[in-house]
Amino acid sequence: MRNHTAITTFILLGLTDDPQLQIILFIFLLINYMLSLVGNLVIIILTFVDAHLKTAMYYFLQNFSFLEISFTSACIPRFLYSIVTGDRTITYNSCISQVFFADLFAIIEFFLLATMSYDRYVAICKPLHYMTIMNPMVCKKLISGCWLITLLLMIPPLGYVLTLEFCDSVMDHYICDANPLLKSSCSDTEFIEKMVLFCCSFILLVTFTFVVWSYGSIIRTILGFPSAQQKKKAFSTCSSHMIVVSITYGSCIFIYIKPSAKDEMATNKVASVFVTSISPMLNPFIYTLRNKQEHEMLNLVGNAEMAASGSR
Repeated sequence: MRNHTAITTFILLGLTDDPQLQIILFIFLLINYMLSLVGNLVIIILTFVDAHLKTAMYYFLQNFSFLEISFTSACIPRFLYSIVTGDRTITYNSCISQVFFADLFAIIEFFLLATMSYDRYVAICKPLHYMTIMNPMVCKKLISGCWLITLLLMIPPLGYVLTLEFCDSVMDHYICDANPLLKSSCSDTEFIEKMVLFCCSFILLVTFTFVVWSYGSIIRTILGFPSAQQKKKAFSTCSSHMIVVSITYGSCIFIYIKPSAKDEMATNKVASVFVTSISPMLNPFIYTLRNKQEHEMLNLVGNAEMAASGSR
């Protein structure tokens, strides 16, 4: 029998104790959050009402925008409330719920990014068969697969986390996350740390490998274009997705691929701001700015493919 009181409430230390910095931080995060909501909601609404945006690319982008809204909403509003009220406490149930939903939406995003890279591969490398391969039924199955595999990967570690005991109520973070949560546990966390490391490594390795394969094929196809204009537009269009991939993978690798959850959390908190606030705000603007170029590029690729078929 352990002789300690079970923790039912945690204290999140946040990012800073400086009142002036907290004001600046609140304004910064609030603006980012509002821009993220507006930008992603605009994408969702447009893909619903515009008949020209019914392709697989926009279906995936619609789902990606929904995940971005859900992910940042699982993290930022609670922290903004904490800054305004000064209440840094969070109940055990609320903390576990935040960990679950934040990780759920984040992991699905990784699989969706890999799916979107495959969509780009089909659009550029097989433009004449794009509508056949990426038909609505296939798109729905791919999205369902992203959700299903994420839940299957999350259930084992989450179930183990629910069995842990906590004797330290202070978390050196501004949100409840796996690493600070494990750091607060007085149970032996070696096994769960290895499990989390394995799951994170598996997700990053599988999805990133698929992204690399897709873009390797895309680059080979683009280099075969006869026109320099086609190459420029194609590379320019691909850059939008690659920017989002680089931000997402780079930040999360930095945060999660660690030898132990007991490591220093200060640097990770800064990286988490990019993942939970800045990235969801930037992504809709990155994608929509490339919208016109994507249409032009797909037309050029389709014309080149038809010309090649006609010559054969």
